[in-house]
Formats: sequence, C-alpha cells, structure tokens
Amino acid sequence: MKTLGYYPGCSLSGGGIELDLSVRAIARASDIELREIEDWNCCGASAAHSLDHALAVALPFRVLALAEAQGLTQVLAPCAACFSRLKGTQVRLSRSPELTRRMQELVERPYGGSVSILNINEFVASLLAAGLADKLTRKLGLKAVAYYGCLLSRGQDIVTGEDAEDPQGMAAAIRATGCEVLPWNGANECCGGGFSMSKTGSVLDLSQAVLDEARAAGAELVVTGCPMCHSNLDMRQLELIKSRRIPGEMPILYLSELLGLAAGLKPEALGLDRHFIESRQLARGGV
Repeated sequence: MKTLGYYPGCSLSGGGIELDLSVRAIARASDIELREIEDWNCCGASAAHSLDHALAVALPFRVLALAEAQGLTQVLAPCAACFSRLKGTQVRLSRSPELTRRMQELVERPYGGSVSILNINEFVASLLAAGLADKLTRKLGLKAVAYYGCLLSRGQDIVTGEDAEDPQGMAAAIRATGCEVLPWNGANECCGGGFSMSKTGSVLDLSQAVLDEARAAGAELVVTGCPMCHSNLDMRQLELIKSRRIPGEMPILYLSELLGLAAGLKPEALGLDRHFIESRQLARGGV
C-alpha cells in the first residue's frame, strides 16, 4: 500500500467535511494510505496575508517543515486555498534563500525543501493512472460543468500544466465517471471566496452568475474541488431560490464525490447527505 502525506486543513474538519470524507473514501478504494501530518496548523488561508506577511509565510512553512521531519515527500492538500498557500510558500522559498533562513529562525524548525504538494486534481489524476479508472464501473451519464474557481486555475509556478483561461484538469476524471463535460463560460470565475459572511450580497451576485452560466450550458450538476466554492454555490442557493433569482436547484459535487459515486460507494459515505442542495438523487442516474 502506498503512503501519501495528508494535510486536511481547517475547512476539511468543518464546513468542507464532505471533501475529507470523499477523498479518504477514494484513497481507500485505490489502496492509498493517507498519513495526516502530525500537529499541523492552519495554513493562514485567505486572511493571514492581509494582516501580516511574515505570519502568512510562517504558518505554511511550519506545516512543510513538519511534513519533511515526518518523512513525507508528497503531501495532498485537497482544499484549494490550503494548496495555494502551501505550494505558494514552497515557490517563494525556492526563489529566496534569505526568506528560508528567516522562516527557519522564526518558526525554529529546519526545512530543506523536499516536500511536494499535490492539489485535488493532481491527486485524482494519479489515482486514475494507477488503476482507479478500472473501478469506476457505474457510469453516471450526467451533463456536468467543471468549476475551478480562482485557486485551481491560477498562480504562476503554483498551478502548473494548466491553462489559466481554459483549465482542463478535471475533465478527464469527470469523463471517466461516464459524465459529459460541457463547455461553458464560468470555469474560472470567482464565487466571492472568503467574503461569504462579510460581503454576502457580493457573494450572492457572483455565485448567481456562476450558476446562471452552468444552467445556460445545459448542466445537471457543477463539479468543483474547492471547499469555499462548494460552500458558496451550495449553501447560497437557498437564498437565491427563495428570492427567485434562480429558477431551481443545481447540485454541487466535489470531484472526489463524483468519482466515489462512479466507484459504487454509498452517497452517505461520501458526504452527499450533508449538502444543502439535495444531491443523492444523482447516484440513481448511473447504469
């Protein structure tokens, strides 16, 4: 059994628990052991860098240093924000030996730069290549759009091998589940991110725009890999429907949930029963 380092971050322990459940489920189905970094801390997400630059680097630096000390050479960070902070810090450190020295003094831990960070799309691609594709025996037959948002499509040297204007990192995995990947205009549009509570009106507007684009494309569901995107598009639909700004529900699934359904796993084991917008009916569409 292959071992892979695992950084759940804060969201996968709370609002994004469905991503944690489904990632662990498809890892087990692929005989992958996810070894959680011991004593991990928050990566700083979207807030720390606006308050203190040194802290914004020190928080992910400590996580990287812990992973290296625990012998983990590859670490999966399923949350798009966590991936961006960890990989972005790795990139900054590689460009500046002085920053590395400063962080080692601040955090009081050495770090040699040996840890590589995987995002959810890279993780899924590796599972499919290693044999998970053969276990996707239930073809779902749904029309889907892939939603990357801001952090799974952009970032110089952070998101690599991806076209920032036309991302395709989820397409092969979605097709492997028997779903059709529809072209659309909202793949890398912002949902409002972490402003869900402080600027709810703006988040409602942005989320509606994404959902409108998905519906116009003919989608039956939106597939994402970001907990914040999932939260905004799933939870905020209730208010958008109530105010009649959108005509009805649009299921929002994590990529890992979609793969789990195609592998024949129960919706509840993947966290679909925790969604605000009912999604379990999608499991009945497969053959």
